[in-house]
Amino acid sequence: MKSMSINDLVPKELLAKRRPSLADEAAEKLRDLILLEKLPPGLSLNERELSEILGISRTPVREAIRQLEFDGLVEYGATRRPSVADPSMEVLSQWLMIQGALEGLAGEQACFLATDKELEHIKKLQDQMIELTYTDDRLRLFGIDMEFHRAIVAAARNPSLVEIHNCYNARLWRARFVSSQRRSNREVQTRKHQDIVDSLLARDCDAASTALVTHLRNAIGNIKAAKTEQASDQIPAGANA
Repeated sequence: MKSMSINDLVPKELLAKRRPSLADEAAEKLRDLILLEKLPPGLSLNERELSEILGISRTPVREAIRQLEFDGLVEYGATRRPSVADPSMEVLSQWLMIQGALEGLAGEQACFLATDKELEHIKKLQDQMIELTYTDDRLRLFGIDMEFHRAIVAAARNPSLVEIHNCYNARLWRARFVSSQRRSNREVQTRKHQDIVDSLLARDCDAASTALVTHLRNAIGNIKAAKTEQASDQIPAGANA
């Protein structure tokens, strides 16, 4: 007879949810500040200053920075001082190519294995993104966007795929945020998301895979364009006169 664990015996609704620690809360706040570039790429992160800003001790701040290093949002230089990560466009392109292949595989498998309920959830996420497309609630829109992609990968029923996808998603978190925020491209992105949803609902594995791969490769061009726009905005008026 198979042995039973406590998790098997106790109803999930009776299990206490783990409250986020100070480090978790600090990491979430710092993640948002990095995404919004209030803490720009390359900025050195001073634990004392951050602890004062966040109103907590340096220990949870240090733990939060370590979490963000794992997420690829913070990196350590030769002096072991943390700074906001600033990967090159070449590196980001390589990561996005891998992420596109992972999501293409996920879309293909989801067409075979996803339940109707899971596909309906993915469709609802797309509907929510359409409602928020032209609002200024950038963080919420991005959060739903990432949930949309995670839901597709989860529907592929492959724990190893989920694990690898999460790893690259963490590294690409800020880059994908930059890609998703270009207003001039939001209409295109909305159509691409709809192509993904339509393919999944039709359980057309080839179309779903192609739509997801194309969507991620399109992000490469978006990020390049965003970087060019940012560089142009930083040039003082009349500098090229």
